Amino acid sequence: MNARIDHLVTSGTFSLDGGTWDVDNNVWIVGDDSEAIVIDAAHDADAILAALDGRALRAIVCTHAHDDHIDAAPALAAATGARILLHPADQPLWKNTHPDHSPDGDLADGQVLTIAGVDLHVLHTPGHAPGAVCLYVPELGTVFSGDTLFQGGPGATGRSFSDFPTIIDSIRDKLLTLPAETVVRTGHGDTTTIGAEAPHLEEWISRGH
Repeated sequence: MNARIDHLVTSGTFSLDGGTWDVDNNVWIVGDDSEAIVIDAAHDADAILAALDGRALRAIVCTHAHDDHIDAAPALAAATGARILLHPADQPLWKNTHPDHSPDGDLADGQVLTIAGVDLHVLHTPGHAPGAVCLYVPELGTVFSGDTLFQGGPGATGRSFSDFPTIIDSIRDKLLTLPAETVVRTGHGDTTTIGAEAPHLEEWISRGH
């Protein structure tokens, strides 16, 4: 198995509900020396292209459609020919940012994407956004959690299209069932593990239900 994970951080803004904030986003690249998938094309298509270093980009996978996670997706797709994949429940959020450009394909719970000999299992984890997904890669011992789970707690649910009890259910049912040693690669900030986050679950449940 030659698949590896590359990581870069891009900077820009996040806007929703009339507010705008400066943010740093994690962009994850899964692949080998010849092909790759990008998870969340955030802010800077040129920086992502440079990190790809000539590899064929097979897909741009959106963990959700908040603008900071998708703002560079059309430009990256145009430069590479890659398809943009998004869960259909996030189409309204997508259209807020890209009203004249639609994703090329849908993501669905249980779907499997294969790149460089490894399988990325799509887990629909609504709560932060209706179409939020995580991508579990057992061969690499990791899950890409987008903004569903961070080091120390769940993603934010205080804005439109989000719901705290729903994100708690998603984390409990889809993420905490993964092996404890699974590395959680998040949409912002530092990585963690499923085992490190599991002890907090009861506190989150008490807040959410």
